[in-house]
Amino acid sequence: MGQEIDRDTFDPADYDRFDARVRRCMDALGELLARPGFGTGPASLGAEVELALVDSGAHALPLNHEVIAALGDPRVTVELVRFNLEYNDPPHLLAGRPFAALERSLAAAIARLGDAAAPFGGRIAAVGILPTIREADLGGALSDVHRFRALSHGLRRLRQRAFTIRISGREPLDTTWGDLTLEGANTGFQVHLRVAPDDFARTYNAAQIATAPALACAGNSPIFLGRRLWQETRIPLFRQAIDDRDKLVGSRGPARVAFGHGWLRTGVEEIFAETVALYAPLLPVCGDDDPLAQVRSGGVPELSELRLHNGTVWRWNRPVYDPAGGGHLRLEMRALPAGPTPADMAANAAFLIGLTLALRDEEWMTVALPFRLADANFSRAAEHGLDAELLWPAPRPPSPRPVQASRLVLGLVETARRGLVGAGVDPADADRALGVVADRVEAGVTGSRWQLRTLERLEPRLSREEALPAMLELYLAAAASGEPVHRWPQGVNTRGTP
Repeated sequence: MGQEIDRDTFDPADYDRFDARVRRCMDALGELLARPGFGTGPASLGAEVELALVDSGAHALPLNHEVIAALGDPRVTVELVRFNLEYNDPPHLLAGRPFAALERSLAAAIARLGDAAAPFGGRIAAVGILPTIREADLGGALSDVHRFRALSHGLRRLRQRAFTIRISGREPLDTTWGDLTLEGANTGFQVHLRVAPDDFARTYNAAQIATAPALACAGNSPIFLGRRLWQETRIPLFRQAIDDRDKLVGSRGPARVAFGHGWLRTGVEEIFAETVALYAPLLPVCGDDDPLAQVRSGGVPELSELRLHNGTVWRWNRPVYDPAGGGHLRLEMRALPAGPTPADMAANAAFLIGLTLALRDEEWMTVALPFRLADANFSRAAEHGLDAELLWPAPRPPSPRPVQASRLVLGLVETARRGLVGAGVDPADADRALGVVADRVEAGVTGSRWQLRTLERLEPRLSREEALPAMLELYLAAAASGEPVHRWPQGVNTRGTP
């Protein structure tokens, strides 16, 4: 989805040509994956973080184009709505101290962005959903970029009706919206792990299992449009705000935002083929190269149509083909929220990646945990966070067995450490990052819990409209310390300060 395009609308001939070209890309990918040595190389860690711009009143500031122009950093790009932007962190080798490096680079990027936003009266918030967002902030908020307008047109063309958002919680939300703008309220932290082709299926399945406990201890988006909803409200909001299924197919068809449809049986080609077979294209932009001819002449093709189409199907764990550096594959882990601090995000990445690497050697788990239950675990973790009851595979029957997420995460920290150290991560780096996760769970404080508890302490003397920006001010002040969320002040005094 980062590929730039120069058109907003398309005609039927564009879709026909795109369909033919994406299938030729699939043929080229098959031959490329069969090439000896393709995609091998040292494992690396990359990341993208989506951040919110807020004004002096802690409300959305729709000036991402202006801030990015002032910054002049190609690693920072616009996001779907004008009060969000994205920082793309350069990859770090997994061997060594990648999580300390990730924390430093995220902190430096957020500081630079804050400096660039200041002349516009702006500040940077790293949070899964900006808790002060109002409906008025979302009206007409789409960033002025061809690909976002084209994406909105494409979704409306398929859906042919308004987007319905229904989210349960303490204060349920039921609303409709005319385009995909509500999805722009989400700000996530995507982690990329370079994976050799022969290891992809095992790694992907392991990530599908690891995502639920990782998400349960990372929640940071409990509030949307003034309502207290899920611990990770991003998950149902994203799924519903970008749902392209029309009223005839409805929930029977495959959702464009999904956990998946089953365990991966063969390799990465299987999941790309599923993407082509199940999902209609949204952005039928075609190139002029011949990817199959490039592969047969020994080259590495762009596969631009396949990459563009894959970028419009939002699996929570998604394969990525990248032609850079002779071509390679990455597993993009998309479920984690932005924030609260670089230390928290680095810790979340370490736990998810370490657990994935450790579990990929435990292939029995895909037999002991039916896929539909792994999917259910993901939703439970998003809704209930540390209080979620998850079903975890057991080596002997009965399997799976119920366990509270907080207890499960604490029991898996050493497993994640084993996965990281086995991949060459410095033990001290692994211990420092995973220690943040363990301490957070022991304290029972995630970003979501901190937001909700702080809101509850403010509301006896403030209205909801007043309490939300007051809470966000406290959040921003605590985040500026760099301390992970479990070390933040847990109370407020009568003046609304920590």
